[in-house]
Amino acid sequence: MSLPLENSARPSRGNLAEGVNAAVDSALADKRLVGTVVMVARDGELIFRRAAGLADRENKVAVREDTIFRLASITKPIVAITAMRLVEQGRIGLDDPITKWLPDFRPRLPDGTEAVIRIRHLLTHTSGLGYTFAEEQDGPYHRAGVSDGLDTPGLAIAENLRRLSSAPLLFAPGENWRYSLAMDVLGGIIEKETGRALGDVVAELVTKPLGLSDTAFSVRDRSRLSGNYVNGSPEPQRMEDGTLVPILDGVIRFAPDRIFDPGSYHSGGAGMAGTAHDILTILETIQRGGAPLLAADTVKTMMTDQADGHMQALQTGVGFGYGWSVITDPLAAQVPFSAGTIKWGGVYGHSWFVDPRKKLTVVALTNTALEGMWGQFTIDLAKAVYAAI
Repeated sequence: MSLPLENSARPSRGNLAEGVNAAVDSALADKRLVGTVVMVARDGELIFRRAAGLADRENKVAVREDTIFRLASITKPIVAITAMRLVEQGRIGLDDPITKWLPDFRPRLPDGTEAVIRIRHLLTHTSGLGYTFAEEQDGPYHRAGVSDGLDTPGLAIAENLRRLSSAPLLFAPGENWRYSLAMDVLGGIIEKETGRALGDVVAELVTKPLGLSDTAFSVRDRSRLSGNYVNGSPEPQRMEDGTLVPILDGVIRFAPDRIFDPGSYHSGGAGMAGTAHDILTILETIQRGGAPLLAADTVKTMMTDQADGHMQALQTGVGFGYGWSVITDPLAAQVPFSAGTIKWGGVYGHSWFVDPRKKLTVVALTNTALEGMWGQFTIDLAKAVYAAI
């Protein structure tokens, strides 16, 4: 099911190659990015692919098409697909309370009231959970030592869930939207249901059926793993364990070496590494209707706003499905995408989108936070693609 890498890049209408190359070249020349792999598929064909810049600037190692990147939140759609396979098998129900698998995971509302979190709340980030990076430095997640799945090498899932459940919920499940550690909780549930490590389940249900071997919660070929960088002046700075990166009103703590520690829990929200080709293949499977992983009706449900409009109250024209955001009104959202486009990114510096109306999938993995996730490069890339089609 994998899209063949031997397909050569070719321009689409309006010269897609020229526009995308210009976006990449500009980001590298301006030293906003250190390195990137960009791939574009349309109508099931790989119509553009390019590796550019450096995977390891200090040692002058170039990015290649098979360079492996730490994926951060690109892990989320993969784990969501895994969960939905278990839903199709009848092993997990969308309305099941999560205490069915995690009987001790009972975070309460600020007034002490116990709330019922269901599987669908985790998939849509409407559970009332949050992220440590999104709260004030003396907030309850910080005080409890909660890991965001990007830090604290060697931490076990059971301990992080214990810490997380000790903090109060931000709102009653289903009543609001907040980006959160919900997918880490879902990963813990998948492990409980199957009796296996999350990575083994993802491999069985997602990557192996598609013939993929480079995307996992570990790195099988470290020589192909990119270094990581963070926005800086006059150029991005090398990221090390303990690097702090301001984001919105908070700060993310990174530990890039976390993935090398076999004791680190498999974070369902941030723990995987992989290649652009693998991610494109997974997303193209969704774009084409889900086979051989999921039924078409399941994919349609996943690609529909399931957050009851709560995310749209925060971002006009944008909803949230199962594992990704959904563009519900492009004009209101002021984006070039078609209605029904799904998209998200990763805080190590990645972005992707799938436009089912255009039969279009675009993946841009970079090694530069945060430019590669939501900087000018992502805007220039989307504009170039849509100008050409």
